[in-house]
Amino acid sequence: MLKDFLKEVVVIVAGKQAEEIAGLLDNKKHVNEFLIAKKMEITINQTRNILYKISDHGLVSFIRKKDKKKGWYTYFWKIEVLKSLEFLKEILVKNINQIEHQIKSREAKRFYICERCNIEFNEENALLHNFTCDDCGDLFVIKDNSKVLRDFDRNLNKLKKELELVEKDIQEEQEKIDKKKEREFKKEQKEKAEAKKKAKEKLVKKTPKKSVVKKEKTKKTLRKKATKKKLVKKTSNKKKTKSVKKKK
Repeated sequence: MLKDFLKEVVVIVAGKQAEEIAGLLDNKKHVNEFLIAKKMEITINQTRNILYKISDHGLVSFIRKKDKKKGWYTYFWKIEVLKSLEFLKEILVKNINQIEHQIKSREAKRFYICERCNIEFNEENALLHNFTCDDCGDLFVIKDNSKVLRDFDRNLNKLKKELELVEKDIQEEQEKIDKKKEREFKKEQKEKAEAKKKAKEKLVKKTPKKSVVKKEKTKKTLRKKATKKKLVKKTSNKKKTKSVKKKK
């Protein structure tokens, strides 16, 4: 049903001749506009006119790539499924409301008809015409609304069923998008965690070397201090012995 709904959207926006483009644009990746023109057997300008009409309603997205040899840009297009379904939902809701209003109007008011000319008038307009047809002179008769109401009810039920299916597809499409976002978020978090882990590993590798160097430096300074102390002791001992000898 999704493909049918997308076709319906394209027909509403760009006309019956553009119906085929819906299937071509319903793709995971963006599609080359020249490929679309080729498959539809129309010119690139005709293809772009259709795409621009759909784009005016925000129902397609595009990316562009520059041809390195020729220097011009080629556009790649893709239909936005969720936006298209929401657009169709709005139209269905609007049509349903209109039919419901017409049903209420038919049930509450009288309508008159000229049976010869098959022209319908509401009660106010029929009164203005004195319940007489200006074209043929026949008197108006009260119109039986039962058939009209049956047609309205049938169309209303059809639209409501379609609306239910569209809403179901919207929900499914939204779930797909949410799952995709969740996967991307998890992937991003995993990449960040891995980057932090690598950074910590680098720090761990660097820190022991610094500590070893510091230890070696402290050992050297301690040795120097120890040798200095020994020298000080020796000189002090020599001075003592000399002073003792002098006293004697």
